[in-house]
Amino acid sequence: MTGTKAGCPTSSSAEAMQSDSLLINGRIVDGSGNPWWRGDVAIAGDRIAAITAPGVIPHTQARQVIDVADAIICPGFIDIQSHSIYPLMVDGRCLSKITQGITTEIMGEAWTPAPVCGRNDSGISTHIYGEVIADWVDASRGWTRFAHWLEAFEQAGVSPNVGSYLGGGTLRKTAKGMDDSAATSSERDRMRRVMAQAMEDGAFGASYALIYPPDCYADVDEIIDVCEVVGQYDGTYITHLRSEAAGIFSALDEAFEIGLRADVPVEIYHLKASGKDNWDKMPRVIERIEAARTGGLDVTADMYPYAASGTGLTSVLPPWAMAGGKLYENLQDPTQRARIRAAVTQPDGHWEAMVNQHGQDGVMPIGFKLPQNQQYVGRKLSEICRMRGQDWFDTVCDLVLSERQSISTIYFSMTEDNLHMQLQQPWIKISTDAGGYDPIWGKPFGPVHPRGYGTYPRVLGRYVRAEGALSLEDAVRKMTSAVADRLGLRHRGLLRENMFADVVVFDPETITDHATFEEPHQLSSGVHHVWVNGAQVVRDGEHTGARPGRFVRPWD
Repeated sequence: MTGTKAGCPTSSSAEAMQSDSLLINGRIVDGSGNPWWRGDVAIAGDRIAAITAPGVIPHTQARQVIDVADAIICPGFIDIQSHSIYPLMVDGRCLSKITQGITTEIMGEAWTPAPVCGRNDSGISTHIYGEVIADWVDASRGWTRFAHWLEAFEQAGVSPNVGSYLGGGTLRKTAKGMDDSAATSSERDRMRRVMAQAMEDGAFGASYALIYPPDCYADVDEIIDVCEVVGQYDGTYITHLRSEAAGIFSALDEAFEIGLRADVPVEIYHLKASGKDNWDKMPRVIERIEAARTGGLDVTADMYPYAASGTGLTSVLPPWAMAGGKLYENLQDPTQRARIRAAVTQPDGHWEAMVNQHGQDGVMPIGFKLPQNQQYVGRKLSEICRMRGQDWFDTVCDLVLSERQSISTIYFSMTEDNLHMQLQQPWIKISTDAGGYDPIWGKPFGPVHPRGYGTYPRVLGRYVRAEGALSLEDAVRKMTSAVADRLGLRHRGLLRENMFADVVVFDPETITDHATFEEPHQLSSGVHHVWVNGAQVVRDGEHTGARPGRFVRPWD
């Protein structure tokens, strides 16, 4: 009998099997973290039909034979922090993500477009992509349950699989709108009911981004009330910490408390120590997470491989300025504007004052929509202030008022040394914190953070191949099975017989990210082939047009 790997079919069963695609002469990195080995992979229907030693499966038994010529064959990458909600409405191919090898997009940080119920009656808007998504805006008014929008994606046709957490901000809005007061008992009961319904619909848990309104208006007890429901359904509490800067230790303690009191696993979004004065805190952050794990708390984290973050320019203002949805009104009111100025000039430590942390040279607005503001795209805030002859506070306020949107902004806030340190932690996973774009339609909408185009190839090309910060096998594990295990996806994330055929073939010697902060709309290279649910969506580096993505739920 021809030798096979454990769990693979014998030569006789392999010979009898008819497959749609047979991948030969590959180096198999199965997602478990085990060393690569040489083998062939057969795909039949939407499943992995066989994984064998080279040459076991006759080529005549396959409709398509692809000689991958010593490239890596691995599971599809799972992005636990995707922001592709709007981009998928523009273009279901999700090109910049699929061409990285991402086959599953998990969304929901802070906000989801459903459920539209209670005091949350907004659905989605055209504020980012305009009339391109007008039909989706109309449809969203009927998304009264969490599952409705994900089912709509599947029905419309998307290339990656899609799943989501319930956004904590959306959940709070169902009971309180943008009110910043503490939730009453009846309001908490409503949130718990909506959370339970979402879990029954397939949510992975609750997701809070605790620096943004209205999430930041929720106190610990309110979040614990919600997370107790999440725990009853074996879900996860996933969080953008209340502080990633000077208050990071207290923010970690809060996350740990929620996990322990609600008896729910904790996932920390995009772990970082933000701001130069806080870079030296990262070793102690890691020590605290290790200590919590040693003490029995199931806490892990994810990260993206860039020393700059991205969020709205409005994040330089105190969260209370946005209470009641009155940000623009407050910025126009002289009394309120003076109060906000005082808060940013002498921050009280209860919110992340981004300009104070990073300086004006560390803040680069990129997401301007108005023609008269295009001259500022990609310039540091300090330079914009000189161009306008204003101080930074008035510059920010006036730009936000002119744009009437948050204005996507890059914050140069981290250090490469910490990225290396974090990547080597066994409980770290890889995520993008970004949406999927096509350079053809994406560039006219303006710059974006390069992580939407380059995250996974950057890890594999720079931190694995060039710098040796982690092994190839461990990097793939952090992109596949580690994420699937956290989400409870039992039939994805590994190359195993009968698993769903989400499969990637890439060249470890050439895989490279090309997107930069100056020129972000550039696809990565080195990913040759991608299958989602057995359908080939990338062939020889080009998208096939296939849209086989499914709505994925825990335990799928």
